[in-house]
Amino acid sequence: MKYLVTGGCGFIGSNLAAEVLRRGEELFVFDNLYRHGSADNLQWLRSKGEFKYYPYDIRNANDVETVIKEVKPDYIFHLSGQVAMTTSIANPRLDFEVNAVGMFNLLDAVRKYSPDSVILFSSTNKVYGDFEYLHFKEEATRYVCEEYPNGFPESITLDFHSPYGCSKGSADQYMLDFHRIFGLKTVVFRHSSMFGINQHATFDQGWIGWFCQQALDIKANPKREPFTISGTGKQVRDVLFNDDVVNLYFKSKDCKDAYGQVFNIGGGIENSLSLLELFAMLEKMLDVKMEYKQLPWRESDQKVFVADIQKAKRLIGWEPKVNSEDGIRKMIEWLKQQ
Repeated sequence: MKYLVTGGCGFIGSNLAAEVLRRGEELFVFDNLYRHGSADNLQWLRSKGEFKYYPYDIRNANDVETVIKEVKPDYIFHLSGQVAMTTSIANPRLDFEVNAVGMFNLLDAVRKYSPDSVILFSSTNKVYGDFEYLHFKEEATRYVCEEYPNGFPESITLDFHSPYGCSKGSADQYMLDFHRIFGLKTVVFRHSSMFGINQHATFDQGWIGWFCQQALDIKANPKREPFTISGTGKQVRDVLFNDDVVNLYFKSKDCKDAYGQVFNIGGGIENSLSLLELFAMLEKMLDVKMEYKQLPWRESDQKVFVADIQKAKRLIGWEPKVNSEDGIRKMIEWLKQQ
């Protein structure tokens, strides 16, 4: 089988690509190495096996059509994307071209040249907006959504906020519509927070990895300056380790009941963490004191997002296997090796 991974040198893309190689299948990687850490991941991936690498740009329709015509992949894992809310606000055109135009380029090329390909797409919880119309209770270490204490289902209202929410939301809806109108085999995953191996986190994307690195830096230098957080630290996300993400994509690719469907994906309420709860976990694991300074809330930040994963359990037969604490221990060990 032929697998094309767009953004195949990114965090999730490289893990998916490595699994393709582990299974002995034919791999094609599409990535322009724009993202921090992508070149390192490409080198890591090359140590895993042989594949064809395209140093192309998802914004370029000709680049995309060339690859789809040449490869005619059985499966496409579409991970190419601009992934930071802050970048989308600083450069909304870049965000739109990568996320919305890039998705259209891919879908249109598949429609014309490889209509039997299965496309699985990494969307985001940001398509639901800020949840300003809901009620949140502030507890000692976290916020709790009173209307959805066990997580948000796919049926809640779409409400695109920020350029990032608009661009990913547009891509999300094009995926669903190209299934309806053209019969393409598309699956949309609205992800909560993912973390793990090969995630080269930055201050504005990949919060689990970023704060794990801060804890390790404190361990090495206890007198360093405090790091910063935005908001109160009580904002909550459910977290999902990369092994569980890889398992999700491979379980879904041949699930005909998933085609044309959207799924909220995360670790679920039992794997949810606030920043403060993560800090307490890291303090215990590493015997450090997580000293920080507070900044104002980030634009369009959600107090809570926890995915209700019942639909994925029911239709795909998928659920997380790695709990948050075990995943964070693995993340710390990987960071130490870097």
